[in-house]
Amino acid sequence: MITSMTIFMLIIISSLSMFITILLSQKTITDQEKLSPFECGFNPATSPRIPFSIRFFLIAMIFLVFDVEIVLLLPIPLIHMNPNITIMSSTLFILILLLGLFHEWNKGALNWAS
Repeated sequence: MITSMTIFMLIIISSLSMFITILLSQKTITDQEKLSPFECGFNPATSPRIPFSIRFFLIAMIFLVFDVEIVLLLPIPLIHMNPNITIMSSTLFILILLLGLFHEWNKGALNWAS
């Protein structure tokens, strides 16, 4: 049985560990040399911070979503409980995936060049 003293000790230990991690995670003072990128001892020729393409990010997110859905499709052939339910559910799942793909296609999210 957990006593009030045990709960009190758990609260003290967790609070102490949180306080220590806050103290240790604070950034130290850094100078410009440490913040600059290193290119074989020379100053960089161009800015290391290039603008990020939102188009690329959108395509990457769509790829991740469909990739996870493909992983969900992989175990379908291994299910042998009721073949009729398996075929119906996998057909419905693939239909939903295709509808999502066509929606993204119609909205122009898959056009990389535009």
